[in-house]
Amino acid sequence: MKTCPQCQNIFSIRDEDRQFYDQVSPVIGGQKYSIPEPTHCPDCRHQRRLAFRNERHLYWRTCDGTGKRILSVFLQDAPFKVYDVDHWYSDAWDPLEYGRDFDFTRPFFEQFRELMESVPQLSRSVVSNTNCDYVNQCGWCKNCYLIFEANDNEDCLYANYITHSKSSVDALMLHYSELCYESVDVQKGYNLKYCLDSSNCSDSWFLKNCIGSRDCFGGVNLKNKQYCFFNEQLTKEEYEKRMADIDLSDREVIQSYFEKFKAFQKEHPVKALNGVSNENSTGNYLVNTQNCYDCFDVTNAQDSAYVGYGNNLKKVYDMTVFGASGVEFCYEVHEVGDKVNNTLFADQCWSDCYNVLYSKLCLNNSHDLFGCVGLKKKQYCILNKQYSKEEYEVLVPKIIEHMKKTGEWGEFFPVHLSPFAYNETLGNEYYPLDKDEVESRGWRWRDVTIEMPDVEKKIEAHQLPDRIEEVPDDILNWAILCEVTGQPFRITKKELDFYRRQKLPIPRRHSDQRHKDRFALRSPRHLHDRSCDECGTAIRSSHSPDSGQTVYCETCFHRLVY
Repeated sequence: MKTCPQCQNIFSIRDEDRQFYDQVSPVIGGQKYSIPEPTHCPDCRHQRRLAFRNERHLYWRTCDGTGKRILSVFLQDAPFKVYDVDHWYSDAWDPLEYGRDFDFTRPFFEQFRELMESVPQLSRSVVSNTNCDYVNQCGWCKNCYLIFEANDNEDCLYANYITHSKSSVDALMLHYSELCYESVDVQKGYNLKYCLDSSNCSDSWFLKNCIGSRDCFGGVNLKNKQYCFFNEQLTKEEYEKRMADIDLSDREVIQSYFEKFKAFQKEHPVKALNGVSNENSTGNYLVNTQNCYDCFDVTNAQDSAYVGYGNNLKKVYDMTVFGASGVEFCYEVHEVGDKVNNTLFADQCWSDCYNVLYSKLCLNNSHDLFGCVGLKKKQYCILNKQYSKEEYEVLVPKIIEHMKKTGEWGEFFPVHLSPFAYNETLGNEYYPLDKDEVESRGWRWRDVTIEMPDVEKKIEAHQLPDRIEEVPDDILNWAILCEVTGQPFRITKKELDFYRRQKLPIPRRHSDQRHKDRFALRSPRHLHDRSCDECGTAIRSSHSPDSGQTVYCETCFHRLVY
């Protein structure tokens, strides 16, 4: 058992973990350099990686390469150059120009920070989008606005972790879906509103953990059902009459039923683990996994542990996003994927990279790198300086021995090296801290200045009409003050058209607050040891034993509920 130096919680290292650390320990010049056991608990390791991920905060600034006005995850006052996407990927600059010798009188992380603040950074992670100017971590999308960590979508607005979806607004973890609104963890949904943890459902409101159901309202744990109203089975005629009596274009009516739905959920049992086709795996929101331990939002994975959001993984530990076409034998990495393997302690490395150690933003078939930033199609580089294979294999072992003495070897980049303030990152979403707590740890905090947009008028959210047909066209020129934060926001034309087609009221909360509200509907990325409330089998679940929620193992859930 170990005590985490950050949170003081006790945690253990499994035998399987030790075997993995041995498997991924790098071999350089024919000699293995062992990865030590982690010093921090899984939660604090997860928090540390998340502190390097800014998904949603975008700023206008100047591209330091072209002088053009660009949108970026970095503010103008960032202590490094920032290039727009096209310029960063071009041959107009050479990252090897920033190369330097390793200084054995100083810690590695100190030298890496200096290199990171010298090499130009990528303004946003975007690729092959059409008419998607205000997005990040986004690829192959069309006509989308403020979507993040998103691929292959069309006409979607205000969504995070959304893939292969169309004409949907205000969503989180939405996949292969269309015409969905305010929905979370939905797969293959059509025309769903306020639905959670459901798949293959359509034309329904307020569903939770439903499969293959349609024309339902207020359903929990339904499977292949139709015409159910808060789990009461009705005839088609009864259902249509019941629905005709409900004015779902009225904000007060929707809110009333949403509150009833949240209370109704608590009356029903839940599975210890949300997911399908999992074998010998623990965590939550898992699909098609084998031998995965304490993983979250993971699809198609084997023999992995402590992963937060990824797909197509094999032998991967302590990874935060993404996987794509495959990741193997990687450890303590953030935003790594697309045929990456044997990569350790890395941030933003993708596209056929391998044998990469302690590097950032290296891609496109780069390999055998140590402490590098911004390299493409390079090999045998240390701190962005080119070496021969023989020189590399002599110098890297010396650096590793140096890092062992400084206590850096085996640790991911410390949070104070993050290019972002803590409250700009996903770290603050999953592990919220106030300014004093952040600064007491030596991490950065950014005070947010709220600016009023240039509009014809501003209006308090509570003054908005309750019904969409009462909303005038010139609302597009208003600044609405969020009913929770007071932060001003505007309605776009595309958004207004969606609300009118769907007969939905205008939101009264800023899109950031709506994201927080959806985020709060998901189970936390933390597991508790407890027992199945039916058979007593030991299980690990995000539902704590004192939550009051009835929790079944998968076998009991399918026997008693589905």
